[in-house]
Amino acid sequence: MALIELQIQPGIDKQNTTKGAENRWIDSDNVRFRYGLPEKVGGWASLINESIVGVVRAQHPFLDKDGNRYIALGTDKFLLLYFEGQLFDISPFNAAKQQTSCTLATTNTSTSVTVTTGSAHALEVGDIILLDSVTLPSGTGLSASNFEDKAFMVNTVPSPTTFTITSSAAASASISTGGSMTVEFYTKVGPQQQTYGYGWGVGSWGGTVSGAVTSTINEGGTFSDSDTTLTLTSAASFPSSGTIQIGSELITYSGKSSNDLTGLTRGTNGTTAAAHSNGATVTNASDFSGWGIALPADQATLEPGLWSLDNFGDVLVATVANGETFTWNAGATTPTSNRASKTTSGFATGNNPTASRLTLISPTTRHLIHFGTETTIGTASTQDDMFIRFSSQEDINTFTPTSTNTAGTQRIQDGTKIVGALKAKENILVFTDNALYIMKFVGSPFVFGFEQVGTNCGLVGKNAAIEVDGVAYWMSTKGFFAFDGTVKTLPCSVEDEVFDNFDNTKGQQVYAGINNLFSEIIWWYPANSDFNNKAVSYNYAESAQIPGGVWALSTEARTSWIDSGIYQKPYATKFDSSGTGSFPVVLGESGLGQTKYFEHEVGTDQTNEDGTVTTVSSFIQSYDFDIQGEASAGDNFLSVSRFIPDFKTIQGTADVTLNIKDFPTNSDTLSDNSPFSITSSTTKIDTRARGRYVNVKIANANVNEAWRYGTFMLDVKPDGARGG
Repeated sequence: MALIELQIQPGIDKQNTTKGAENRWIDSDNVRFRYGLPEKVGGWASLINESIVGVVRAQHPFLDKDGNRYIALGTDKFLLLYFEGQLFDISPFNAAKQQTSCTLATTNTSTSVTVTTGSAHALEVGDIILLDSVTLPSGTGLSASNFEDKAFMVNTVPSPTTFTITSSAAASASISTGGSMTVEFYTKVGPQQQTYGYGWGVGSWGGTVSGAVTSTINEGGTFSDSDTTLTLTSAASFPSSGTIQIGSELITYSGKSSNDLTGLTRGTNGTTAAAHSNGATVTNASDFSGWGIALPADQATLEPGLWSLDNFGDVLVATVANGETFTWNAGATTPTSNRASKTTSGFATGNNPTASRLTLISPTTRHLIHFGTETTIGTASTQDDMFIRFSSQEDINTFTPTSTNTAGTQRIQDGTKIVGALKAKENILVFTDNALYIMKFVGSPFVFGFEQVGTNCGLVGKNAAIEVDGVAYWMSTKGFFAFDGTVKTLPCSVEDEVFDNFDNTKGQQVYAGINNLFSEIIWWYPANSDFNNKAVSYNYAESAQIPGGVWALSTEARTSWIDSGIYQKPYATKFDSSGTGSFPVVLGESGLGQTKYFEHEVGTDQTNEDGTVTTVSSFIQSYDFDIQGEASAGDNFLSVSRFIPDFKTIQGTADVTLNIKDFPTNSDTLSDNSPFSITSSTTKIDTRARGRYVNVKIANANVNEAWRYGTFMLDVKPDGARGG
């Protein structure tokens, strides 16, 4: 037979079998489609020498009036600023919790230090504090510089008025108590990951509703993985029997005597029994529901630590999810030395609600809008997940409506909670967990009008929607959607691959980003994982003519992303839960993980902060094809004797594999001599491949390699009839 041309439509098709996906690609990693042709994605390079403590789930770039470029980054612990290639810690303190005249105790040869506060501190293991105005008792062998203006992670909480931290040096003597210092409390953001449990206002994240109380282990030593009695600092608010949670372990108990919980059954509800340190937090989880059990009304998913970030001119407006709103002024003197605050001069937020799911600044009218917020300002217990409150125009600290301002409120109905809000031209799109609303400025007396434009299309997570060229795209628990004036289901040829592996109880970890350089919308999500580990991309410019759209898959996970704009290339963050961050410096830090910060579309590989280079590997694989055009196609075996590779571009080497099989359900078998190393000078490859079906896989596995597919030519001929 003459040479046949292998023409394949753009996009990955995972909805069909490898044979049924005729003329389509069936799998990929780190590949995009451009002008119909697949190519390896661009590389990325570290922006900073440090790694960030914790996981970043918010980025917001903005310019001040002088043209200075900033990026605010929100983590589960901190609010940071990227400016001129450096990071700055601008995290707000919880001024109401500040403790003065605290004392310190040391133990000879130990780095563990006990701090005693004047009143109950309400700290938990893992919280971050900062010490100031430090005076040490004599004889410790330590210096005030070991503590002054240093951030520490709380290691244990022995009592309501004590906690322990880890010093950078060991003490040379045991001092029972002494010295003096001020303890500043970093504003609590939220958990590192989204988990099943009690939500904000119900559980330990500042809530007051009875039933989700906490205490600490008070064993005087380690609570082992087999102990059946547990002593708490206080068990007064715990029921006489029930379930507790320590770390990731759930434990049932049958009795209570004073501060002892008795009759413990370890590692219940599919969790694993483990040893826990003295002082570890113990949470009442007596209303826990397992998989498949209806969720009681007083329970919810414990959402991860999130931020809403926007700017009001020079001023950064930052809201902790289900918490307070702070500002940071780029126009201040030496702004990078200031922390975000509720009392920023000229831009105070003390009159703002104290509990809101998210906020944004309206694009043209400059109202500060709180979504899922308090019906009574300042009373967190009145937080209503469907209630909206907006400030007066041009005034981000006036929320009480009067006849002379444009402040106001509105409650929407369809859904149980507002999940996200998106600026779209002159309107704001408001997403609940079930519906989509348009919020539009209409002027006095109503200020904003609301119109429901979709139902059964709810947003899966706060950051799972993006807008480009007047069209909004988002991920739901039900699939992908678009809104261009009408809500539309977005055809998706990889839908089963994404949603069969996606845990929608971790929807708040999904992050959508746009890469306008290549007309891509990308969603990063957790697939059978605690953290984001997969990505799915949609080419909005090339999908109209392709059934199912032009989609691609990747295993390069990101937790946040900003498109090119005030910076020439996209910036993204990648989280490693097993790593240890270096900024901000947190003494005694454990288990917080680290985030790397990258500039994308740089070179072909990953350039690390130390200058080393890591390969960005990629592949794409075609459908199973037979002797096309033959009346007996599928009955005959075929033989491939040679192929002519055609790459639009190639750098280094691309590995091409011919996979053969006799039946569609068979596993792939490599043809003789596969894989073939292809370079820019390769003209043809002689091979010997015999089977009923053949597919082609293109890959790279080394540094300095990149490729863009063209159209392959294969010498294919019949080679015998089917034997069974």
